[in-house]
Amino acid sequence: MNESVEAKNKNFFKALTDWLTDLFNLRDADKAHERDTKEDITKGIIFRGANLWILIFAILVCSVGLNVNSTAVIIGAMLISPIMGPIMGIGLGMGINDFQLIVKALKNLGIAVLMSVLASALYFWLSPLNEAQSELLARTSPNFWDVLIAFFGGTAGIVASSRKEKSNAVPGVAIATALMPPLCTAGYGLANLNWDFFFGALYLFCINSVFISLSTYMIVRVLKYRKKVFEKPEREARVKRYIAIIAIATIIPSIITAFNVVSKTVFTQNCESFINSNIKPTGCKVITKTVSYHAEGSELELTLYGDRLEEDQLAIIQSNFEKKFGKENKIKINQGADYVGDDDLALLKEYVEKTGKTTKKAISKKDSTIQSLKNEILHLKSNNFEVDDFAAEAKSIFTNLTEFTLSDNIIIGTNDSIKRDTVVLVYTKFKKKPLRAEREKLTNWLKVKTKKEKVKLIVE
Repeated sequence: MNESVEAKNKNFFKALTDWLTDLFNLRDADKAHERDTKEDITKGIIFRGANLWILIFAILVCSVGLNVNSTAVIIGAMLISPIMGPIMGIGLGMGINDFQLIVKALKNLGIAVLMSVLASALYFWLSPLNEAQSELLARTSPNFWDVLIAFFGGTAGIVASSRKEKSNAVPGVAIATALMPPLCTAGYGLANLNWDFFFGALYLFCINSVFISLSTYMIVRVLKYRKKVFEKPEREARVKRYIAIIAIATIIPSIITAFNVVSKTVFTQNCESFINSNIKPTGCKVITKTVSYHAEGSELELTLYGDRLEEDQLAIIQSNFEKKFGKENKIKINQGADYVGDDDLALLKEYVEKTGKTTKKAISKKDSTIQSLKNEILHLKSNNFEVDDFAAEAKSIFTNLTEFTLSDNIIIGTNDSIKRDTVVLVYTKFKKKPLRAEREKLTNWLKVKTKKEKVKLIVE
């Protein structure tokens, strides 16, 4: 009886294993011939003639999309681009021990990157629109999700390329992994001599390329493509050694990079959680937030708007921060002006009613004054700017900038006739005091961004 039950269990698990193996089998009847897949990938490696011109035009289209902040145009450019070819070629060459294919793919990838950055830099140098838009700013540094997208996207791309029936997976991978925008962003950085943009964008492109190549290598080995056969064993050993060196030189930095990117992402998310649990309950509003991540010690810098926190409150926040993140990480809090809220309006109305005259005309005047004050405060609230966005864009344009905040203010003249006016007050601090031309450039940029003619710039 027990033997019968045991036999049934074995048959069940065998049937389940066979079903799962068949369900996830990549070497089924739909698999294209190995030779055809290799030829398709190898053809896409070469950048010459029409292929090179298509790449350049795709880069220019993507640059326009980034310049005018159009997501649809950027997606269209990624569909046009043939840049996936050499990246997958590197992974294929590593998987089949074809050193010549790796060298050819690397050479053509270098040509593609050089032409792309130069074409984009030329466009941004000629373009009258010099402002870095949000689509462009998003491509200046990688995060953990970029690593996952590149790896899973590259895996989907090589699996789709190994099928007889070609699907829309490869164009989808080109969109998801976003190889074009970082190259265009690097071109923007080169055109504007913004090296943070230039190196940050190239770093993102390298991350995407490395993980797409690694995923291609893994699937090629899973599919058991035949490795290149050499007539001389010593030459085969030398080629394998070269490929092993390339693989190690690729994998180890990618693992370190992935770890650093994940650590930075986790630290940033934990900072947001800390703000929600420790700063917001105080009633203060965070108007600027800067996260400076370093493995040896990071810093969260906040500028608060509202009632000033007492020393004991700041000490508690500091203590909670050190408990959560460790003593090697620091928090810096800058406190801004006091906030005028509904309680202040109530006190003001009470004061006016107590001190005003009792005649109907005086009461009407008091109500009119109170309503006017309410309107003024509502106007000020409606003119609150997204300081985080302003600070990020200002920092991207003026790399020497270290502190930035702005607000809409009422100016009351003290001449013979009292005159009320509004002005955008901007406080800035630079590592090195900017030249007059730079201050004028910043002022003009602020007028365009705030849509206000009167901007008062304070430089410390």
